[in-house]
Amino acid sequence: MDLTPHTLEAVERAATVVRSRFSRQPELAIILGTGLGGVAARIRVDCVIEYQDVPGFPLSTVESHAGRLICGTLGGKTVVAMQGRFHRYEGYSLQQVTFPVRVFKALGATTLIVSNACGGMHPLWNAGDLMLIADHINLLGDNPLIGPNDDRLGPRFPDMSEPYDASLRALARSEAQRLGLAVREGVYVAVTGPCLETRAEYRFLRQIGADVVGMSTVPEVIVAVHAGLRVLGISIITDMCLPDALEPASLDHILAVAARAEPNLTALVAGVVERL
Repeated sequence: MDLTPHTLEAVERAATVVRSRFSRQPELAIILGTGLGGVAARIRVDCVIEYQDVPGFPLSTVESHAGRLICGTLGGKTVVAMQGRFHRYEGYSLQQVTFPVRVFKALGATTLIVSNACGGMHPLWNAGDLMLIADHINLLGDNPLIGPNDDRLGPRFPDMSEPYDASLRALARSEAQRLGLAVREGVYVAVTGPCLETRAEYRFLRQIGADVVGMSTVPEVIVAVHAGLRVLGISIITDMCLPDALEPASLDHILAVAARAEPNLTALVAGVVERL
């Protein structure tokens, strides 16, 4: 497993390859999670870059993650989108998982929009709901910033008092209202996976303040904050994780719920990007 910390030299090698294929400077980057690749269909594509062609990028091993960069225009903005992300449970280090965020910053992006599918633990919410991430809890047992710090990429001790930009959430709430979409707002907790949680674990996660649980997002957001990017996080609740009414979950069911909710997420992201 590669535990090499991020360095400016490694980031620039990757960024140079992307620039050779896509000369425009992206204003924002988008990370598309499980079953949420449809946002890419709204992008006017200039080029597609396979992850395997970018030095330092891992390869997606999850069935619902395509594994390519989509470069083009969305809502009048130049964007680069990850169609498929990486996870700790795939065997990658958090440095590998978050390396693309460094590349986005080097390319010129100032904003990161990150999406995911997650399990809902709030008893008044429902599968298919969208949730704006207001804060997170890191239970991955690791941090992508562990190791030597390259001060050219960010500070040794980044402040995490507001990892998810309040003004971007306000914009998303306003756009959701314009679209007639109900959105939740809450706390995302990241766990390693790949197994789903036990009833006792769901009770624990709820008691420590989490509204939803997933296996991604937090590492990328930590690195984005370290790099000085503004972050908007949006989750699709794909299954309900209520300990006293828990039913077995399957990937097919999760993908089906994500697919039904995806048009709402796509409309929300496109509207937010246009209004930025």
